[in-house]
Amino acid sequence: MRVISESHLGSVLGGLPGRPRVVAGGNFATPRRALAVLDGAASEYRLFMLNAQGELPDRDGVELETPFVGAGMRRRARLRYYPSRLSLVPNLLKESLPPDVVIVQTSMPRNGTVSLGIEVNILPAAVEAARARGGLVIAQLNPRMPYTFGDAVMAVDEIDYAIESDEPLASPVPRPPGDVAREIGGRVARLVPERAALQLGIGAVPDAVLASLLDRRGLGIWSEMFSDGVLALEKAGALDPDTPITASFAFGSEELYDWADRNERVRMLRTEKTNDPSLIARQPRLVSVNSALQVDLYAQANASRVRGVIYSGFGGQTDFVVGALHSPGGRAIIALPSWHPRADVSTVIPRLSGPVTSFQHSFIVSEQGTATIWGRDSASQAQQIVDQVAHPSARDGLREQGRELGFPLR
Repeated sequence: MRVISESHLGSVLGGLPGRPRVVAGGNFATPRRALAVLDGAASEYRLFMLNAQGELPDRDGVELETPFVGAGMRRRARLRYYPSRLSLVPNLLKESLPPDVVIVQTSMPRNGTVSLGIEVNILPAAVEAARARGGLVIAQLNPRMPYTFGDAVMAVDEIDYAIESDEPLASPVPRPPGDVAREIGGRVARLVPERAALQLGIGAVPDAVLASLLDRRGLGIWSEMFSDGVLALEKAGALDPDTPITASFAFGSEELYDWADRNERVRMLRTEKTNDPSLIARQPRLVSVNSALQVDLYAQANASRVRGVIYSGFGGQTDFVVGALHSPGGRAIIALPSWHPRADVSTVIPRLSGPVTSFQHSFIVSEQGTATIWGRDSASQAQQIVDQVAHPSARDGLREQGRELGFPLR
């Protein structure tokens, strides 16, 4: 690893031939200084990121690529969306979308290594794919990046060039759960067995679920990500002290990042491990809690598209739904409000009109109640979704339209 100046890095990146594909760390670990150098040096390139946040280049010559759309790429005209469950994204990088350059943000060197810190995810696979074709690996060294263990640790020999940049890590804007989210969180918490292993997605509802579990003991975390809710469980003594907290990326407050730094309880693994349904299934009592934009009377969930336009993507939802259903004592839960306040529409609809993100869940939960899905026939599933999940103002219309679909709804 050669530590160089930003101007030197610009010369390196400006000399790349053609239209290189650059894979960069996403979520809240984006190497912004290095990406700014790239954008100033290269007239054309493809930028591949997962759940990209904040401002990104938006000009001719820059094409954005992702299997999971974050706020930084949403509604961009130059976006190319690649549908893929998260566990298979490393295969995309090895086969269909090989990178020419990988740019990561890491900790400062320590004993010949650096750490990817809060963002492991698909980056080890990207580094391997770039190396296999003679590509470049570039690090933005940041003293504020936590040094985490597991697959986060990289030998400095795996990195070609590095620049140094001391800047705060980004954090999501705190949004305390409202009354609806808290009601859903309490209902979901009642479905979590003792000594469960938890996977929770992103948003107010998963955060509210964690807040409803503070009085539990012996819980574990096997998830693609974690945030401040897991730290709250740790402080409350709810987590099993002998079980590692296993995840692939994290984002949250500065306190969370400080807690993760050199914390041997936190094990950051690459996506191929955390999201492998067969490994998920080996975790006893794995409870997967994910949200959705819509569910229908067939118990199918849409967590990806709004009015047909891509909003996010599959993410790890499909991986964890399958893994949880195969886990001994496991449960796959979809949790969502019954009514979308901004769009002023029911989140329960007769039949999804677009792609399905996940199906065959254990339970679907809203603030109205809980529908038991697994082990019930399709008519019973539809009846429970109408009676227990849908908003009261939507139920009569759903019953009528459900009958037209062939469900014998009462």
